[in-house]
Amino acid sequence: KNLTIGKNVFFNSGCRMQDQGGITIGDGTLLGHNVVLATLNHDKNPEKRGNMHPAAIHIGKNVWIGANATVLPGVTIGDGAIVAAGAVVSKDVAANTIVGGVPARVIGNVEK
Repeated sequence: KNLTIGKNVFFNSGCRMQDQGGITIGDGTLLGHNVVLATLNHDKNPEKRGNMHPAAIHIGKNVWIGANATVLPGVTIGDGAIVAAGAVVSKDVAANTIVGGVPARVIGNVEK
């Protein structure tokens, strides 16, 4: 009930989706091996660490997320973007942008 998947979406082996906060994946998106989509975060206060804070993940159309990438709660990835293998995406990614690293940062633009 918390997961919406578009048409022609490809999941490679080992993908994990923790969808309590909600996940939307647009048409034509590709997810590589062992991609993690995590929509819950723990409270920063040590005395409330068991409290969970859900935030939705929105992935646009024709996005490519490389192997072993992690997308954190509340992130939106724009249409046509590429997330490099092993990246940890903690902030929104603009359409047609390439991000990589830990934390993920812009490393290029998609050429059309």
